[in-house]
Amino acid sequence: MDWHGSLQAGEENHCMSFQSLGLKPELLRAVTEHGYTIPTPVQARAIPEVLAGRDLLAGAQTGTGKTAGFTLPILQLITAPGVERPRNPRVLVLVPTRELAAQVADSVKTYGKYVPVSVTCIFGGVGFNPQADSLRRGTDIVVATPGRLLDHVQQRTIDLGRIGILVLDEADRMLDMGFIRDIRRILKLLPPKRQNLMFSATYSDDIRELASGLLHDPVTIEVARRNAPIELVTQHAFEVRKDDKRRLLSHLIRNSDWGQVLVFTRTKHGANRLTKQLEDDGINASAIHGNKSQSARTKALADFKGGRITALVATEVAARGLDINQLPCVVNYELPNVPEDYVHRIGRTGRAGSTGVALSLVAAEERGLLKDIERLLGRPIQRAQLPAISEPPVRPNRPAAREERYVDPRAVAQRNGRQRGEGGPRNGNSNGYNQRRGGHPGGYSSGRSSGRSQRG
Repeated sequence: MDWHGSLQAGEENHCMSFQSLGLKPELLRAVTEHGYTIPTPVQARAIPEVLAGRDLLAGAQTGTGKTAGFTLPILQLITAPGVERPRNPRVLVLVPTRELAAQVADSVKTYGKYVPVSVTCIFGGVGFNPQADSLRRGTDIVVATPGRLLDHVQQRTIDLGRIGILVLDEADRMLDMGFIRDIRRILKLLPPKRQNLMFSATYSDDIRELASGLLHDPVTIEVARRNAPIELVTQHAFEVRKDDKRRLLSHLIRNSDWGQVLVFTRTKHGANRLTKQLEDDGINASAIHGNKSQSARTKALADFKGGRITALVATEVAARGLDINQLPCVVNYELPNVPEDYVHRIGRTGRAGSTGVALSLVAAEERGLLKDIERLLGRPIQRAQLPAISEPPVRPNRPAAREERYVDPRAVAQRNGRQRGEGGPRNGNSNGYNQRRGGHPGGYSSGRSSGRSQRG
């Protein structure tokens, strides 16, 4: 593949306006109503190229405005005078997660408010039939995750034979999630003559291989140096014992002015456990991960955006596509195994020109992962001094914790036996006792005090 035409988009693009990019009045009206007047660097560079019909490879991180960078010119192209409007979709946008699919579809509706365009959003975890009904009625743009799209192909509820524009959004994440075979199956179903747009926050050999077989004479755009975090994000790392992480996180949240914090864990079980612990510390929290139903994920995200919860605890996959305006802080409660995922995580803050904070809680066994991340970034992450961690106040309507005391299980068994008129313990179990939940000898209760931190 020819990589000519590459451009490092920079601050010089900030003097441009959306009007200068050649967008039609209906789209400019929608953009203005949404509060935007000046395009981001990736928008200023991508929109004219897409309007010109060029294939595109954009090295654009999350938060750079890339969604509008392809949505706006696509809306103009498919609503141009004289362009045929078949019932079958003409644009296919492939994304890795349900949340990103919903976000892109919302962007199409927002910017396409004053043009005759319909969009159908397709992903798993929700009913199949409503999606099929929307496809049968006819749609211009389909935004889909690969797996559910292939379900519709198998059930013959969608015809991809009229696709003229293909977008692969967050292509690196789709490859990381193992979608490469599904993507190749989908590509075989598309017309060979089409415009292809590919967006990726990070580069790898797999991404380059996919791009070389997909894109034809592309224009390449890099909004920031490859695999670099957004420069507006301040990054710090706390070196902390694994057992002290929860107390530190609770302290930081309670003693900061963030208002909102997105917390990343490695596993779904870990997300659930941490959410419960934060709730026990008096912090409104909710978890979002792949085992949650779509309705539960949607509610958690709505509550977070609406300020009804302070901490959203997420796994890497679930956080892809989360678009939260002015999110002040992201916390890596556990470092990712793949260094590039760190870039995705901290890209949830510092979006659209705003500043943000990314904090990482690093246990001794994670120091190797931190070094891998620093090697990818090409610079060290500043270490932060551990604060004096305070305990959380007693939650209202909850009795204060009593001092744990040892109880002889034999005495308990004998007492229970006497109350039942028996001479010994029930079921012959004379061993052990159940400690009150949370009372661990020599342990501590989770802390609640001052501090702050940054789904990925």
